[in-house]
Amino acid sequence: MRAPRSNDTYQIDMSVEKTTSSVATCLLTKATELYSILWHRKLGHISYRKMNHLVRNGLVTGVLKLRFTVADDCMPCKKGKQQRKSHKPKLQNSIDTTLELLHMDLFGPINIRSIGGTKDETADVLQYLILSLESLCKLKVRRIRSDNGTEFKNNLMELFCLKRGIHHEFSAPYTPQQNGVAERKNRTLIETARTMLSDAKLPVTFWAEAEEHDDDEGDDEGDDEGDVGGAEESDSEATESDSSDSDDAP
Repeated sequence: MRAPRSNDTYQIDMSVEKTTSSVATCLLTKATELYSILWHRKLGHISYRKMNHLVRNGLVTGVLKLRFTVADDCMPCKKGKQQRKSHKPKLQNSIDTTLELLHMDLFGPINIRSIGGTKDETADVLQYLILSLESLCKLKVRRIRSDNGTEFKNNLMELFCLKRGIHHEFSAPYTPQQNGVAERKNRTLIETARTMLSDAKLPVTFWAEAEEHDDDEGDDEGDDEGDVGGAEESDSEATESDSSDSDDAP
């Protein structure tokens, strides 16, 4: 195969060139930036590394065997594939006293109504829980942390915390990482209850009973670690008092 030389570059037109071998040879060259962007959009904004992998291994038809690359980033990819930056874990535990910080959260809403029905008693249950913990541990709850839900942020809870001298902390909106202890506990309860219902072959309407059973067992296991599990309500409330671990972001 022969090719003319122009400006120290050999240019070959593979559509007209003939080889001495019976097997045609195709050389891989670099695609223009506009051509790369065009196929990047046609293939659903996949990464250029994946595009080159598909073309190099002949996994997609209709695309020339070129090496795709661009100099600038794709702005639609940045907007559509952006992720929230994770919170850095705390290197040193700032909780050194039992009941110093009480994490609380609700999971829901629940699409399937429980057998016992639904009734919002979050504030009453939390007040009973706090008083019971203080009497049981002979210590005082200093702080509680929750999101900005109306079940926590209301006049009844504000008046109760004011009378008891409890500082109520609220996480930033749409930032569940700041209340990570309760969020992780909720996930554990949900997954365990779902697994128990599947194992017992019971309908989903028994989810509240499964949650209550799981939470009771969690209390027995948490006694050795200083963690106290809470109760469930209409939205399945789960509270946890952390005396040994607080890996959520400040």
